[in-house]
Amino acid sequence: MKKFLSLFVAILVFSAVSYAQKGVVKFAKNEHDFGKIEQGKPVTHIFEFTNTGTDPIVLGNVSASCGCTTPEWTREPVMPGKKGNVKATFNAGVMGPFNKTVTIPSNGENGTVYLTLKGEVIANKAAEAQTAAKKGGK
Repeated sequence: MKKFLSLFVAILVFSAVSYAQKGVVKFAKNEHDFGKIEQGKPVTHIFEFTNTGTDPIVLGNVSASCGCTTPEWTREPVMPGKKGNVKATFNAGVMGPFNKTVTIPSNGENGTVYLTLKGEVIANKAAEAQTAAKKGGK
């Protein structure tokens, strides 16, 4: 009977450890819309996350879907209940709508998370005024 009870307790403990929650990356929001932004003017958004799990979170090599977006991120481990962030700067070089992705790998239970930046790049007002002045002077 003791062996059976010991085996039962061991299985119960093993099951509890197997289902224990790891670190979990929980972003306040996964998308940011810049709206209309002027060409040639970089814009930045900071995505904040909380570790809602029980183990520290470490973000891997955060990357962007193109060279026009530069990510910076919390490099030290984020302890349970604490916050970290991913800062994404978009260089508005080409006019028109955009939809860019930032990929955040981590050791968290939810693995890789994807953030989205979107908006529309419009003509720079100063450049438009300069062009209009040149046309008016001819």
